[in-house]
Amino acid sequence: MSKANPTALLVIDVQVGIIDVLRAYKGSEVIGNIGELLSRARTSGTPVIYIQHDGQPGDVLETGSLGWQIHPGVAPSFGEPVINKKFSDSFFETTLSHELETRGARHLIITGCETQYCIDTACRRAVSLGYDVTLVSDAHTTVDNPILKAEQVIAHHNSLLDGFDAGAHKVTVKPSSEIEF
Repeated sequence: MSKANPTALLVIDVQVGIIDVLRAYKGSEVIGNIGELLSRARTSGTPVIYIQHDGQPGDVLETGSLGWQIHPGVAPSFGEPVINKKFSDSFFETTLSHELETRGARHLIITGCETQYCIDTACRRAVSLGYDVTLVSDAHTTVDNPILKAEQVIAHHNSLLDGFDAGAHKVTVKPSSEIEF
């Protein structure tokens, strides 16, 4: 990369098992929105970093299984890093901080799956580590749970996280149409 870009696009856990097997809420629409963001980020030279969850044996995201694969609708381009993780926190015991530091990124645009776990944790942890975050309101998804429908979980997190801060750093929630690279 010729110059450090202060922004990076994160694509978190957009895997076949969540989108296609568990049938994430508005999965096709979310894939389309992330795909458009990827195109704009790549055109502008903004770094793209993928996070891939390594599930346990028997899990829908079991490492090496079909469900574990990054969804083909948002596949990484040559040279884009894929960071594997075992926990909801994309920073915990991974190389994400190093990858961001290497690229000079201080602003993260966050997309992916599952809203109440990995997306929420990434947003909160990033601001506590000194990053500004834009959560793309229509580019993250989840599945229904026994208490709430996925649509409610997503709406709740978009509302809850908008303005969440840690010192000088905060989360801003915007739709994909308003994201600029």
